[in-house]
Amino acid sequence: MTSYLVTYHGGGMPETEEGRQQATADFGAWVGKVGDALTDPGAPLGAAMTVSTDGFHPGAADGPATGYSVLRKEDMESAVSLVRDHPFVGRGGSLTVAEAVSP
Repeated sequence: MTSYLVTYHGGGMPETEEGRQQATADFGAWVGKVGDALTDPGAPLGAAMTVSTDGFHPGAADGPATGYSVLRKEDMESAVSLVRDHPFVGRGGSLTVAEAVSP
């Protein structure tokens, strides 16, 4: 099995308490549907530092990820199929699924 890093971009959380509770419930339902393929449900991301050949500075690199999850599936197509109906996409965000290459 291969690990896949799913990064969340844009979207954000709803502004109302009711909206946040619904978003949390929707994510919980997705987690239940995905089952054991989800090896790390991840978390929203907070403060960031960018490290580059120019040194380091506060803030995220261009096109920041705002959260992540880790899936474990046999191939990319299978991993992508698990996030096609992810509730984050329904809130206007997008997801990147990237193969985690073992060193």
